[in-house]
Amino acid sequence: MAAVTDLPFRTICEEMGVGLTVTEFLSAAAITRGAEKTLEKMTPSLNGRPFGVQIFGRLEEEMALAAQAAVAVGAHLIDINMGCPAKKVVAGECGSALMREPALAQKLVRAVRELVPRRIPVTVKHRAGWDERHLNAPEFACALVEAGAAMITVHGRTRTQGFSGRASLDVIRRVRAALPSTVPVIGNGDVQTVVDYDRMRSQTGCDGVMIGRGAMGNPWLFRSIRARERGLADPGPPTVEERLRVVRRHVELVLAHAPEKRRVSELRKLCAWYSRGQRGGSELRVRAFELKDVDSLLMLARNYFESLCAVDPILTTRAANAQSSSELTQARA
Repeated sequence: MAAVTDLPFRTICEEMGVGLTVTEFLSAAAITRGAEKTLEKMTPSLNGRPFGVQIFGRLEEEMALAAQAAVAVGAHLIDINMGCPAKKVVAGECGSALMREPALAQKLVRAVRELVPRRIPVTVKHRAGWDERHLNAPEFACALVEAGAAMITVHGRTRTQGFSGRASLDVIRRVRAALPSTVPVIGNGDVQTVVDYDRMRSQTGCDGVMIGRGAMGNPWLFRSIRARERGLADPGPPTVEERLRVVRRHVELVLAHAPEKRRVSELRKLCAWYSRGQRGGSELRVRAFELKDVDSLLMLARNYFESLCAVDPILTTRAANAQSSSELTQARA
């Protein structure tokens, strides 16, 4: 997701147990002309974790060269975006606009497949169709697999829906039924809880689930799903202490890896994501978008999230006990 799945966000999700992360979707044209702003987003995951690079475009040569650039930085997977509904992307006849041009979509997949080493899977993410009258996802997916796509991810909305309404599980089920069992189908759309995950898997037969918006401010969802898949008890939502720890970790990653010019906007996003549903969250979000510098935002975030711990009776007791223990140790010394 543009302006969301940067390296700090991906790292947090990986540390919470997600299987694979994918970069922000990147313009193949911008990559091939060496645009610094785009290239700085094509970042490998930390500690050698596998990651994918997602590219978009409509020119075969640009797509192939962009894929080669992604392989050069260590991508374990090249994902072609044929699902973005954004007006700017669709106006350039990219993203979900390609669902109206299956022959061209095939050519793009073939071009990338021919230039990328066989060990690197080439995958595609697309939508249910252009609109309700053109729900061509099963046929479209089959054409892409014929061209060399190793995996298909289906978002269960049409382009005209954008992110409104509900994602259709039936469309994802029909794509799964249309493709060979050897080709994984990944379901996407509206998965925000473990219950949503279970519903997606059981009603579509998909082989995996891609989660985007549901993880914003809630990376603990991956922890719960991982436990579910291993037959373990769900750890449940985070305590305020866990929330504070992850916020601190996310801030640390932003300061270490986000370009300086983006740090203010990134810290504002963290305030918005992690305060959702928390006491005083709306006031924090208003205040965060008023501040203009990193130091002020850091102070605001620290005071807010530490205050959540201060009013939690369990944590307050723990803190008091820890202080008493420390005082006792000092007295003995």
